[in-house]
Amino acid sequence: MRRIGIDVGGTNTDAVLIEEGKVVRAVKAPTSEDVTTGILDSLKSLGSTGVLSGKRIDGVMIGTTHFINAVVQRRHLSKVAALRLGMPASASLPPFCDWPEDLAELVRGGVWMVEGGHEYDGRPFMPLDEAAVIRAAGEMKAKGLKSVAISSIFSPLDPSHERRAAELVAAVLPDAVITCSSDLGRIGLLERENAGLLNAALADLSRDTIAAFEKAIADSGINAPLFITQNDGTVAEAHQARRLPVYSFASGATNSMRGAAYLSGLSDAMVVDVGGTTTDVGQLKHGFPREANSVVKVGGVRTLFRMPDLLSIGLGGGSHVSLDPIKVGPVSVGYRLLRDGIAFGGKQLTTTDIAVASGVLTLGDKGKVAHLDTAACQKVFAEAARLAEEAIDRMKTEAGDVPLIAVGGGAFLIPDKLPGVSQVIHVEHGDCANAVGAAIAQVSGECDQIFKDMARTDAIASAQGIANDRAVAAGADRKTLSTIESEDMPLAYLPGNSVRVRVRVVGDVAAS
Repeated sequence: MRRIGIDVGGTNTDAVLIEEGKVVRAVKAPTSEDVTTGILDSLKSLGSTGVLSGKRIDGVMIGTTHFINAVVQRRHLSKVAALRLGMPASASLPPFCDWPEDLAELVRGGVWMVEGGHEYDGRPFMPLDEAAVIRAAGEMKAKGLKSVAISSIFSPLDPSHERRAAELVAAVLPDAVITCSSDLGRIGLLERENAGLLNAALADLSRDTIAAFEKAIADSGINAPLFITQNDGTVAEAHQARRLPVYSFASGATNSMRGAAYLSGLSDAMVVDVGGTTTDVGQLKHGFPREANSVVKVGGVRTLFRMPDLLSIGLGGGSHVSLDPIKVGPVSVGYRLLRDGIAFGGKQLTTTDIAVASGVLTLGDKGKVAHLDTAACQKVFAEAARLAEEAIDRMKTEAGDVPLIAVGGGAFLIPDKLPGVSQVIHVEHGDCANAVGAAIAQVSGECDQIFKDMARTDAIASAQGIANDRAVAAGADRKTLSTIESEDMPLAYLPGNSVRVRVRVVGDVAAS
């Protein structure tokens, strides 16, 4: 198996070639403003080393911050038609009701609420008002809306109303991109609907971005399928990622954690990923990031779907440094490090300049930072260590000392000893762990729903089958599937023998 992994960070775009499980070559290129140029540069840089010549590549795995940045920065978002099936209930809390107003203004193309939806035990709440759906689709067409998000009460239990509404809308708007919230989600209506609305708002950006990635790969002379990394540490084929771009929201940090597990050989540990701009702290369980159980806010919008449990702080290799008083971050020079850092002829003092002055890094011109005295440098390192230690403590789930894997281009800021940590592990190729995590990623499938009038073992088996089928649909090889998470909870408040089952499986990418 021969794969290229690429991860687009705020500062650098990393690329690695992995052959038969080993990192053959790793390169870095500064992230470009249009992002795609950085990917092209990193592929060219990898090709210029000669490691790709005459070799067949099985897949190119790209991790990108394109989609989450679009939401956070309020750019490149499409107007969305929101169709909710749930009247007469839920009228007092319409779609977009809990969004930041500036983001809602950009995305809200129109709201339509019609009768439909299911009860919490799967029974129809109201018959779907098909005539109202068709009327709504006609109004969407009149407004020129091309992106539609459909949500229905308790649709993860029974998605039939959403599916039927999607068919009716598609008949009136054949060019529309339609997102059904049941494809994204978990039980809570507003949070699941929000995830669907965000996904629909990214429809145009996702189409253009993934087309640009495919062009960059083709322009590099590489003939291989494209995969986009997801926020649970796995990948999806390009067509799947184009349809559900929200699943790649936190993929950069997740890639780093998977890469840290792979490079260190540890499947249970804390991970600190120090990039150029931010430091992400998370915990590995069975080789995958621990998942957030609660609502996750993205750009101020409450969502509820699979996201890694991460803490991000403004500490990185490009962080601004003030010496009197000592202050590190949270502002960073980001991808302008090689232009703005003092060691590179710029005027902004950064943590990288401190590391060059201390002899920790051999970059730029050491003469330009010779005026920095040792005591000041040590104080900056101590402040960076304090910030990291505080973040690690907040993310630990046990009182005892735990191993910590330090990765990322700014991992030089993490000392060899920290309170509450049994050992700090710096791994080879740790500065491009994110690209390694992308290259070795597997494909996942998940089922989270309520089963009634079934024995517990039958309910778990049924959920397992659904998760397996979803993984295969996303591009996994069925023979390699294994379960990494399984939990079931009897629901005493529901009629009959009801149990909520959640199963997650992963498998290797199927041979193309």
